[in-house]
Amino acid sequence: MRFLIHTFFLLFSLYTIAQDSIPKFEGDLFYREDQFYVGVSYNVFSVIPSGMNSEGISAGLQFGFLRDFPLNKRCNLAIAVGAGFSYDQYGQNLKINEDELGNSSYTIIDSNQDFKQNRFSVSVIEAPIQLRWRSSTVTEYKFWRVYAGFRVGYTIWNQSKYKDVFETIRITGISDFNKLRLGTSLSVGYNKFNLFAYYSLNPFFNENAVTTDGQKVNFHGIKLGLIFYIL
Repeated sequence: MRFLIHTFFLLFSLYTIAQDSIPKFEGDLFYREDQFYVGVSYNVFSVIPSGMNSEGISAGLQFGFLRDFPLNKRCNLAIAVGAGFSYDQYGQNLKINEDELGNSSYTIIDSNQDFKQNRFSVSVIEAPIQLRWRSSTVTEYKFWRVYAGFRVGYTIWNQSKYKDVFETIRITGISDFNKLRLGTSLSVGYNKFNLFAYYSLNPFFNENAVTTDGQKVNFHGIKLGLIFYIL
């Protein structure tokens, strides 16, 4: 978590310096909002099995680049495509275990059972696509923006880590995990500060993932936070 916080503030400082040093060319009639982006989020679950709850740290970091393609002469409407990376952690009370044959099991930890840590983490390479509206002009870099988008991602790493006073269980590459990640996103803001929301359209686990009491492990992810765009 400290790493995420330190990385965020470093990138935000670089963003502020970059924004203040951008030259403005009065003669240009056409411009793009090509942008690097960096963001942090608080992560929650949606469509969870009965008895499953968030526990502990649930946070994320994302960054990448978007190429801007204006759709009109004023350049306040555009589409953008790019590439990025996201790292997310989800603290919860679903214990994931694995037998000698690699078969996964899922147990919802009872509320009266103590544990030190139970965290699910994923790293995803993403291809974001956005439909953009902004109030910018060729010489104005402080403007309102609404960027709605869709993201296709592929999981390059996933891990579940459970720890209590008696045992530590760490599983990497969970067999029932859906590596293909699909989601919608929305960022709204003015100038440097933009609110960000993301909803995972497909569940993290496939239909084979069932809890020990017979419930489907079909939860989705929601990310809420801040995102910054660097011209």
